[in-house]
Amino acid sequence: MSETTVRTTHAPTIGSTEPLRTVHHGPVLGPLGLFTVLLGAALPLIDFFIVNVALPTIDHDLAAGPALLELIVAGYGVAYAVLLVLGGRLGDTAGRRRLFLIGMVAFGVTSLACGLAPDAWTLVVARVAQGAAAALMLPQVLATIQAATQGARRARAMGLYGATAGLAMVAGQILGGFLVSADVAGTGWRSVFLVNVPVVLLGLVLAVRYVPESRSEKPAPVDVPGTLLLALALITLLAPLTEGRAAGWPLWTWLSLAAFPLATAAFFLVERRADRAGRTPLVPPSLLRLPGLRRGLALILPFSLGFGGFMFVIAVALQQGLRMGPVDAGLALAPMAVVFFFGSLAGPRLTRRYGSRVVTVGGLVQGVGIALLAVTVWRGWPDTGILALTPAVSLAGLGQALQLPVLMRIVLSDVPAERAGVGGGVMVTTQQTALTLGVATLGTLFLALIPAYGMRDALLAALLGQLALIALTVLLSLRLPRKVA
Repeated sequence: MSETTVRTTHAPTIGSTEPLRTVHHGPVLGPLGLFTVLLGAALPLIDFFIVNVALPTIDHDLAAGPALLELIVAGYGVAYAVLLVLGGRLGDTAGRRRLFLIGMVAFGVTSLACGLAPDAWTLVVARVAQGAAAALMLPQVLATIQAATQGARRARAMGLYGATAGLAMVAGQILGGFLVSADVAGTGWRSVFLVNVPVVLLGLVLAVRYVPESRSEKPAPVDVPGTLLLALALITLLAPLTEGRAAGWPLWTWLSLAAFPLATAAFFLVERRADRAGRTPLVPPSLLRLPGLRRGLALILPFSLGFGGFMFVIAVALQQGLRMGPVDAGLALAPMAVVFFFGSLAGPRLTRRYGSRVVTVGGLVQGVGIALLAVTVWRGWPDTGILALTPAVSLAGLGQALQLPVLMRIVLSDVPAERAGVGGGVMVTTQQTALTLGVATLGTLFLALIPAYGMRDALLAALLGQLALIALTVLLSLRLPRKVA
């Protein structure tokens, strides 16, 4: 059993304001417990990306159309992003292992609903519910690591968390390709969702046995106005960007976009008022005055926006443009996953020696990789094969590995202990929102250009858009504090 009596540190979760406390009797997260919570961290990210490779098959079977295909991806991401902080605060109150188990059960049930969906709109609804389930599960992972580890064990666990997050985003599409191609028992694309059910069952068995319980003695109340206004702001932005092109940009899309800055301003004013009154808002504006958090988030936003859009666009281009099957489309990205994993392992040593300049170098390497990919596509289309793509995607994966884990550390480096959970919530919500926004923006640009310019030129335009975002991250990285705590 992993819950033993030792001296440890109790820490808040996403959305908590509880200060770090040293106690003499607390939970300990053993190796199997760590494996279990990292499995819970990987599932939501894998499922955000695993569907990308299955989109052409879903379109064929359910006659979904481009707009619904984007909504199948973005609907999950919006629900996930909006409810993350709420999930963390519920874990503070009811117990983190309990919420982890509830979230995992809900994730399994909604995955089953996705796999059995009879039509495209049912799949969209099930995906939104799946995103909400993921938002209950994921916040408990960081919280449990913080509450049940300390010292070097916590540092290793956090390093593995960063590596798991990055690897899951690429591995999802690789796994999706193999599952769709295998057509297990005639399930086709449905297997990318149904595979979650046995994984969830394994996770539940392990969690009951090896994940210790922890909770906050003084949990922060749920910020209902902040949660509702954040949801409104994200929906008024993402819904028209996702659906506007296919719908012909009707009046509601423009009204929704016009409402976005109003909803955002209202959210900021409500959060600032709560922050000044000593309450616990969803996103405390005072945290944004911390240089590490502010500058780190400024980089996570364009990094994740570009990455989310890239993974959606490349999945469609490989299958519909280069006529690759699902397995080949997944294998084309396998070098990115392998290089990311080993790059993540080397990142901590490089960061200790070179500090935040690792992020700058990572951005430059990623930029070279994406530029090489653009040249490869421009010269070789439509006969570009997996081997021709390998150098470009490998460089891109290495660059990403040198950025993401370090940026996570920078964001949380100078957040006070009593607000560590809130800082983590801001970081994860920003990352997930940007991933979804990337699908809605770069994905929409890519799909809009295909009819007039063809698949190759549409892909090149999307890659140039990502290069612009990479250039922005490189420039912003120069303003990071040199030393990383």
